[in-house]
Amino acid sequence: MLRVVIAEDSVLLREGLTRLLTDRGLEVVAGVSDAVALLKTIDDLAAGDGLPDVVVADVRMPPTFTDEGVRACVTLRGLYPGLGVLVLSQYVEEQYAGELLAGSTRGVGYLLKDRVAEVREFVDAVKRVAEGGTALDPEVVQQLLSRSRKGDVLTGLTPREREVLGLMAEGRTNAAIAKQLVVSDGAVEKHVSNIFQKLGLGQSQQDHRRVLAVLTYLNS
Repeated sequence: MLRVVIAEDSVLLREGLTRLLTDRGLEVVAGVSDAVALLKTIDDLAAGDGLPDVVVADVRMPPTFTDEGVRACVTLRGLYPGLGVLVLSQYVEEQYAGELLAGSTRGVGYLLKDRVAEVREFVDAVKRVAEGGTALDPEVVQQLLSRSRKGDVLTGLTPREREVLGLMAEGRTNAAIAKQLVVSDGAVEKHVSNIFQKLGLGQSQQDHRRVLAVLTYLNS
């Protein structure tokens, strides 16, 4: 059973997320309302029953409602690299997304709060992040893509390869990408192979090429 900690200052939303996740077989081990409580809770769990698999946290929390939540998540990723972190935001905030993704996209997600209403997609995102995957809201990816167009490193990719790389950044598998683009699995595999080649990611980096490709894409 995947273990979750929820950090959200709205009692209604926090309780709603707790009910939603527990009804689908996840264990919510704690719910807190501010960043200080989040950091203390994770430290206590690490020293006791063990780290949760994932933290679901609001970007903005008390006392200033600016960046406390995402700052806490960045701190936690530094202290506990194996901890999955999924942040929720009312709007796309590129700076916060970039800070959260800096260094590694493993076990990280950034979703708009509207996405919570799409229950199956939200729960899948929580599970994916808990298991070390990536879950980026399509709107976040689109804004980061717009920013990345000025980067030289991606200019060699075709429009279709950019599209495939964008879907990879959302955390989708090759099969999911093929379904989204209505193409064969083989076609997606060919595009992914071309992306690796054009970004200079050789076979020696086989275990990490997908993560490295996404990081290149997001940081360009």
